[in-house]
Amino acid sequence: MRRRNLTLAALAAGGTLAMLPGAAAWSAEGSYPDKPLRLIVGFAPGGGADALTRIIAEGLSKQLGQQVIVENRPGADGVLAAQATSSAKPDGYTLLMGTNTAMVAAPTLRPTPPYDPFKAFTPISSAGQFSMFLVVPSSLPVKSVNELLAMVAARPGAYNSASSNSASELAMLQLLGERKVVNARYKGDMQAMTDLLGGQIHMMFTTGTLAPGFVKEGRIRALATLLPQRSALLPDVPTGGELGLGKLTITPWAGFFGPPGLPQAITDKLSQELQNTLKRPDVHAQLVQQGFEGYGMSPAKFAEFFRAQYEAFGATVRQHNVKFE
Repeated sequence: MRRRNLTLAALAAGGTLAMLPGAAAWSAEGSYPDKPLRLIVGFAPGGGADALTRIIAEGLSKQLGQQVIVENRPGADGVLAAQATSSAKPDGYTLLMGTNTAMVAAPTLRPTPPYDPFKAFTPISSAGQFSMFLVVPSSLPVKSVNELLAMVAARPGAYNSASSNSASELAMLQLLGERKVVNARYKGDMQAMTDLLGGQIHMMFTTGTLAPGFVKEGRIRALATLLPQRSALLPDVPTGGELGLGKLTITPWAGFFGPPGLPQAITDKLSQELQNTLKRPDVHAQLVQQGFEGYGMSPAKFAEFFRAQYEAFGATVRQHNVKFE
């Protein structure tokens, strides 16, 4: 308040803000945010990504003392939402809940990338990772990843897998290596799961939303998780790291981005408040119910993680000659 009074006095005396050291920094940092924020998500209302975005937005609203309004921009694998964020004013009031579909898959799989993800956005913080599990129908006579891989190797092309997104498809390619399996692409996980339960599909990576219930009913068997640590949803399922599957580098994640040129002070403030939001007990409990492992990162660490995911994704695409359809 004292600095504000001094600023007004200087202006009344015909001075400028430049006469007051730190005034510009105070204007940018001290008053932010002073109005509601817009958080864009590239998926329709009611889906998993939308649900977790709204959970985090509610918690972030409490942290910032300003409403965080979720805006759904579905379509084009999240590209429309990403483009809307990239073209927004870099003032900290427009943010993107980006997933690897829009931030990694679209730029690497499309013949003409819609944007350069490292120039079109400012990384702020990770949101966390989806609890993806490698599952097989209980009728399949395998109880471990090694048994599954041995079975596939013994009969090349005799088995199939399912995928409904690029992350699960490329993770399966990484797992299988040179082993031949026919992949069936679905519009959604539930459709793929229906065929897995019926025995028409032999393996797939699926979400923490679907897998736990069917595992507990004994209808499917979970062999591994893509998470870096075991999931509380299925604590008996080992991680790829525990199984020595270090090549499983693709993970389904989500994170927060701003437009290019977002001031460092605002980026740092948002990152810290997002990290604090994800540590809130109420937010954490709700995300776990969604099969999502929430955790934040500093802007620098998130940028490093983002780059590593992009490079791993691109390497797998090139190795297996995956084409955009």
